[in-house]
Amino acid sequence: MIIEDNIETFNSLLKRRGFIWGPSPEIYGGFAGFYSYGPAGMALKNNILDIFRRECRYFGFGEVECPTIMPSIVWEASGHLERFIDPVIRCNKCNTLYRADKFLQENLPDQLIDGLSFKEMENLIKKSNFACPKCDTPFGKIEEYNLMLKTSVGNNTVAYLRPETATTTYLLFNRLDQDARRQYPIKVFQFGKAYRNEISPRQGVLRMRAFDQFELQVFISKELEIEFEDFEEIKNEKLPLLDWKQQEKNINKASLITLANAIKEGILKKPAYAYCLFIGYHLTKILGIPKPLIRFRQHSINERAHYADDAWDLEIKTRQFGWVEICGVHDRTDYDLRKHAEYSRQSFEVSMGSDPKIKEVPQVLEIAFGIDRIIYALLETTFTIDQGRIILKINPYLAPNTVAVFPLVKNKEKIRNLAIKIHRGLLENRIKSFYDAAGSIGKRYRRQDELGTKWCVTIDYESLDDNTVTIRERDSMDQIRVNISALTEVIKKKQEE
Repeated sequence: MIIEDNIETFNSLLKRRGFIWGPSPEIYGGFAGFYSYGPAGMALKNNILDIFRRECRYFGFGEVECPTIMPSIVWEASGHLERFIDPVIRCNKCNTLYRADKFLQENLPDQLIDGLSFKEMENLIKKSNFACPKCDTPFGKIEEYNLMLKTSVGNNTVAYLRPETATTTYLLFNRLDQDARRQYPIKVFQFGKAYRNEISPRQGVLRMRAFDQFELQVFISKELEIEFEDFEEIKNEKLPLLDWKQQEKNINKASLITLANAIKEGILKKPAYAYCLFIGYHLTKILGIPKPLIRFRQHSINERAHYADDAWDLEIKTRQFGWVEICGVHDRTDYDLRKHAEYSRQSFEVSMGSDPKIKEVPQVLEIAFGIDRIIYALLETTFTIDQGRIILKINPYLAPNTVAVFPLVKNKEKIRNLAIKIHRGLLENRIKSFYDAAGSIGKRYRRQDELGTKWCVTIDYESLDDNTVTIRERDSMDQIRVNISALTEVIKKKQEE
């Protein structure tokens, strides 16, 4: 876990070991809100996506992919052009913009800011005598700032880069309905880029202008939301829930409660929605983020979106930025499909319930992950310094390398050739192996510790005589000697432990 003195070390590690670089392009001084992933970062991201895709398939979700640019009518229908705004305060002297709610939250950490109206935030700014941090000039009134990124396509047709993947998924509904043979619920997910013109992006990859989303959508009837069969399998699962009533009482510790009891006590209203909370929790927990650092926080009535019947944020507690939202679970009702039906002049009414004569527009339940935020949270919560040794205690199936292979001395041809042969053999058996012959053996161990590599295999003079190698474990640094012929099976068995 990061302690204050080690935050700088952690931030340095992200760049030094090729996880996250930027702001990009660095050679031109950087462009705020845009970051690049190095080889280690991309390997970690792809490993996370592999797990998410595997688990989504288990839960019955199919994957779609949609364009990242859509004509303006799409965003007019969805309400983004009218409502996708942030409250900003502008300095009348230096013209610097600040997002009002974030500015207040940073300066008043013990006060509940989410859900306050523009007028309430203005009054709070005046009451607290806040001024521009740059030039100490009083702020003016709060303004509206639209986050949509505008562009033009073809012969100056106005279009926008999507601010989330969800809307583009909803546009496929008629095709999805046909493809699923009208069997409900319909479950789909989409991974891809989204774009938001953030006012003053900070906190690295936690708030970017171009970022990755992994969003799951469930199209379902009102009847099925209540009579949801899959809920029976997970109803006794315990989740850390912090509802909005607790927050109003200044209670910030989530209660561990079964989903069945959460429904019974009225904390959650619908079994299908509770099931979505479970999926969000399951996908987070399976990555290895410690349970005490995970909670669900419910939006207050004033905080939630105008269309939402319920909304909870899945948050991770970080040392550097406090509680960080990595996933939002939203009951979007039938708002999206009704709006697109209105603007496209198409009908999205279908028969879904027990009575085929009754048609309705499906309800939409959404589980929306920010992949970049997951990556940050995962790296921060597994970062450790043990007696001066930097270690990423990440699960081996997520680490950029599962195994690293070292020849004890690189200038001995027989040792080097055997090491390369073992490295290639591991790769052929689909074990992520990395070959490193540069520097002392101690430095090579340290480099792999910093990348989270669980096992290092060293080939030495003894290996030439008895066909054995040394396996060194990352966390304990314990070493065992195994036969080369058994190496693959030993590694695979250790991965399953």
